[in-house]
Amino acid sequence: MSLYDFSAETLDGQPAPLREHQGKVVLIVNTASKCGFTGQYAGLEALYRKYRDRGLVVLGFPCNQFGKQEPGDAAEIASFCSLTYDVDFPMMRKIDVNGPQAHPLYAYLKKARKGVLGTEAIKWNFTKFLVDRTGEVTGRFPPTAEPQALEGAIEALL
Repeated sequence: MSLYDFSAETLDGQPAPLREHQGKVVLIVNTASKCGFTGQYAGLEALYRKYRDRGLVVLGFPCNQFGKQEPGDAAEIASFCSLTYDVDFPMMRKIDVNGPQAHPLYAYLKKARKGVLGTEAIKWNFTKFLVDRTGEVTGRFPPTAEPQALEGAIEALL
């Protein structure tokens, strides 16, 4: 299995097969609009704008599992991201990242790159997974890792 075997759905309800990103470097982030880390949207957008022409894609996956910090529906999330942070990178439908209803993509990501002490569970919003051009998960970064701190890892894959 690889990243390209999965599909998601955009905020506006369109299918988003991840094979569309084959050959690109992909940064996948579980997001929330009412979190202490929400300001990272600005850094994620800056990375996307800086590196998209070289093959970087950032994919945001809203999640309401941590402190109910993403309570909005798809339209509210889209509006917040656009108006507050001018987000232009693709945002997907709200999903679960942990538990029995976890999106299959996240089940795959967590197994491919375990967290601290070998744990799989996502601990909080804005956990980041970096995937290389072949679809292999090469890095997992905690919510405290600011997007700009990933530039070296991203550049190495580009």
